[in-house]
Amino acid sequence: MIRKVSILDRSRTREGYTAPQALRDTVELARAAEELGYHRFWVSEHHSVPGVAGSAPTVLAAAVAAATRRIRVGTGGVMLPNHQPLVVAEQFGVLEALFPGRIDMGLGRSVGFTGGIRRALGRDTGDADRFEEQLAELLGWIDGSQRAHPEVHARPAEGLRIPPFVLATGEGAGIAARAGLPMVVGDLRARGKVAEAVRRYREEFRPSPWGGEPYVVVSGTVAVASSGEAARRILLPEAWALAHSRTRGSFPPLRPAEEVEALEMTAKERELYEGALAGHIAGTEEEVAGRLAEVTEATGADELLVTTSTYDRTALLDSFGRLARITGLG
Repeated sequence: MIRKVSILDRSRTREGYTAPQALRDTVELARAAEELGYHRFWVSEHHSVPGVAGSAPTVLAAAVAAATRRIRVGTGGVMLPNHQPLVVAEQFGVLEALFPGRIDMGLGRSVGFTGGIRRALGRDTGDADRFEEQLAELLGWIDGSQRAHPEVHARPAEGLRIPPFVLATGEGAGIAARAGLPMVVGDLRARGKVAEAVRRYREEFRPSPWGGEPYVVVSGTVAVASSGEAARRILLPEAWALAHSRTRGSFPPLRPAEEVEALEMTAKERELYEGALAGHIAGTEEEVAGRLAEVTEATGADELLVTTSTYDRTALLDSFGRLARITGLG
């Protein structure tokens, strides 16, 4: 069984609740995660998405760190192509200075997912192709090795120890391996692809000042409840949001499970909805424990990052409590 278990919360908005409430829910979930013994709590970066309130992850990470005492806090991730590496270094430097020894720097290579968002950010799809170069620059600002701007220093980041992680989408596994950094890979529905990415990463890993050996974090949705049906209901709001986004071009706030169950769906919507429900790790404590053991055997992962979102916050907290028991947290 994977012993280190962490949470990534995307600050999903819910029908009938405001975006500010979603951010406050994230902070409250972080407090609960700390009490349950989770290892890390990460937040994400999304721009102009109606269903996601988390657009400024380093700001939200500061609020989470201020509201907790022990749990590691970070980003899953800051999308580096959207930003200047110097500014990212400075932001994480401030976080590490304020909350020493608790900050993680999770980094991704995505850019805004629509042309309008990319134009507003001053970026285009080609910027993602420069991720490896941007990553090297960012690390150089932190460890003081960058020479492109010898008169400039990232303060207070320079010289601090801020652990970086690479979100391994596309070429990310190779980039993480060449940089000698920990890799975050998902989702668990495509376990064969995940296992292959892990294998490639371990084979190509080059030790670096940031890490002497590979470190693998696997991520995905996990739902645990008193019955398989109750666990499945946790998944319904997110599955419908994904189906809606694929058919209507907008990722909406989450709706209650009972509303989703009552919806009339087109054949295409139903196909996408059922596809979005398939393959996740969901069930009773015994069932989920068995499936997590399979993931451990297939990937040899060092850590599990749980990305579950749902409308019912009580059911979500209960799921995380049950998962903590399964994995021996506390």
